[in-house]
Amino acid sequence: MTKLVVAKFGGSAIGPNGEAIPKIIERINDLKKDSKVLAVFSAPLTTDNGKKRSLTDVILEQGRNAESGSKVNLELVKSTYDKILDMVDSDNKEECKKTMDSFLEMAKNALEEALEKRQFADEVRSRALAFSGEILMSHVMNYILRSNGMKSDAVSFADWPIITDHNIESTNFLASKSRDRLENTEKMVEQNDVVTIGGFIGKTEDGITTTYERGGSDRTAADLGILFHKKYETRIDFEKDSSVVSADPKIVESGLTEVVQLSYNEARLAGMFGMKILDPIAIKEIVENGVDMPIIVTNMKDPSKTTTIKRIPDNKEGHPIKIVTGKENCAIFRIETTNVQKLLTSLEKDKRYSEFIILSPFTKDGIEFSRILFLDGDYVKRNEKYFLGFDSLATITYNRGVITLIGDEMWRVQQVASRTSARIGEEGLNILNMDAQEETSRIIIVVEDSEGNIRKAISAVHDEKSKINFV
Repeated sequence: MTKLVVAKFGGSAIGPNGEAIPKIIERINDLKKDSKVLAVFSAPLTTDNGKKRSLTDVILEQGRNAESGSKVNLELVKSTYDKILDMVDSDNKEECKKTMDSFLEMAKNALEEALEKRQFADEVRSRALAFSGEILMSHVMNYILRSNGMKSDAVSFADWPIITDHNIESTNFLASKSRDRLENTEKMVEQNDVVTIGGFIGKTEDGITTTYERGGSDRTAADLGILFHKKYETRIDFEKDSSVVSADPKIVESGLTEVVQLSYNEARLAGMFGMKILDPIAIKEIVENGVDMPIIVTNMKDPSKTTTIKRIPDNKEGHPIKIVTGKENCAIFRIETTNVQKLLTSLEKDKRYSEFIILSPFTKDGIEFSRILFLDGDYVKRNEKYFLGFDSLATITYNRGVITLIGDEMWRVQQVASRTSARIGEEGLNILNMDAQEETSRIIIVVEDSEGNIRKAISAVHDEKSKINFV
């Protein structure tokens, strides 16, 4: 079976004004030696007043300005692509310039529509983002790859294979409908060494432009893997600044260890709890579609350093506690257990929302209550009326932070719960809730989200990890 690698390059991999594109060319040249390459691109970064900034954020700001009546200005976006255009050779430059101008005109039209309506939402927002960011970048990269002697092509929006539902700004992948639209993209992959496509963007059956939530390019890569895995020996490759280490390097500066392998479950939990490995919904979609394919996180600067994510890892060496991580801005929802199933069913089927953890229940005055830890307090605030509709006497507690240890085989670690909680106490932090479940090999510690508590707790627990023995 022919090999296919779905390689995702995020904004940081592209760099400000495309400065890391030479490295991307090098990586794609290496990947295509033994595989066809389907390259997924995010919107590039730019520099604004000396600071790195995503073009996605630039367009979102322009959209907010349009809502308040300010004139549309795409000069920063245009200047970014003009700099990237310098990487296209003379044979392809004119055609690439026409493509850039065409897409930026469509983005401008969407923003002017927002100005006219004083509303930057739904498809107007999606079109502005798509045509100024991911889709345009995939076309520009196609011309750059051609300029470097590669046989490549870009997926046009007319043939878009990622079909979604009508939740315009936080859309959901429809695998069966996408397979029905895959023919043209399949032919393109067959006929070329490299095919480029924009991440983050979807399309409904009737042609409406949709977007995933931020980080959605990870989901695009996973979705393409789902669509192609039966025809090709498929793997997904996330090209990043580093492979996975045992904590966020921005929080823990010393004592970090490289993580060679993760299970799907470990990677998804780590993503949910704040580690920027990949969008946890990408893993969820792979599992829901019954697909088993390796996901490789590659350090672009040193491609020999990788982390492999598999359904069941084959490497059992190393410390069973693989990652220590945490999340700020969480909320806990308490509801009578008799009412909780309706809420959980609605979250799954109506909201398609899964960024929560069910904690152990408790009983008070003879009534059993269920507790749900939501990892995005802002989401709960926006939807308070919805949540309380399932039980008007339910309670919501905001301003909570959570620390967790990741490792499917954490049961092999002696005294892990007691040692971890004691170390957090030594740091002067008050543990508000601790949930340890042998069946899920999971420890979750809830503290108040204030004054850097989460960062302090992560550093303390990570330091303790190396001192805890395991069987």
